[in-house]
Amino acid sequence: MEKIVLNKINRNEIADLIRSAIDEDLGGYGDITSKLIIPPAHHSSAYIACKEKNGAVLSGIDVSSYVFEELSPFIKIEKLREDGQNLECFDIICRLNGPTRAMLAAERLALNFLQHMSGIATVTASYASIASKYNARIADTRKTKPCLRKLEKYAVLCGGGFNHRFGLFDGILIKDNHIAAAGSIKKAVDRARINMPHHLKIEVEVKDFDELRDAVSCRADIIMLDNMDIENIKKAVKIIKDKLQDTCMIEVSGGVNITNLEDICKAGVDIISAGAITHSAPAADFSLEFE
Repeated sequence: MEKIVLNKINRNEIADLIRSAIDEDLGGYGDITSKLIIPPAHHSSAYIACKEKNGAVLSGIDVSSYVFEELSPFIKIEKLREDGQNLECFDIICRLNGPTRAMLAAERLALNFLQHMSGIATVTASYASIASKYNARIADTRKTKPCLRKLEKYAVLCGGGFNHRFGLFDGILIKDNHIAAAGSIKKAVDRARINMPHHLKIEVEVKDFDELRDAVSCRADIIMLDNMDIENIKKAVKIIKDKLQDTCMIEVSGGVNITNLEDICKAGVDIISAGAITHSAPAADFSLEFE
């Protein structure tokens, strides 16, 4: 099924990020090499192509376009592919025409965004292709690079994954230190229920069967099985489904990788959250070539 990426990133959402990246790279003087050897009025045509040997999932074509546009409004960009599409090696994703100096100044920054985001989308797609066979969802975490969370979570969507909470402000997830500070899972859940907005759910992270029984007795909306091995995941899933049927979603997190993913999916969980799809995804290879 074709991936539908609904929440495209608008330029104004990341304008400050792009300008900061440009300032970091160009400093106060600009591209000294190009200024010395390229006449100001010189124009060029170029294209960006995927060079990843095994192909990639595209993410960041709009973001990379914003970089070129920020350096010069006279750079014309023809997009040939869209975010979320599968690419083969040597596929051309866009063509560019405009001032040579500006294109050279934007090249590395545009590729950095494109390679990082497409790397995340590609890794996510490899996870999602396994999970989808078992009606399970691959979700991201808050383990993202500072100030890049919007881009990285968007890339997860491009790869067919799902976004977990964006930050601490938009989802209730009661973790071990919350439980320690509150005194127990019951106390933490009770306090959350009294004060929570009506549209949110309560998720509780558990690491053993004592905590699992407490979370079940509190009728948590989502129970996260944290760093459990596969046999304990299976036992926990049975307990939750026996007690709460379909009223509670089951999430697994911690220690998830591509080699154990299918076994986790077979256990009957609903969500598998994996920090690795953002914090450990290798960059996908793209290059800009002048014609």
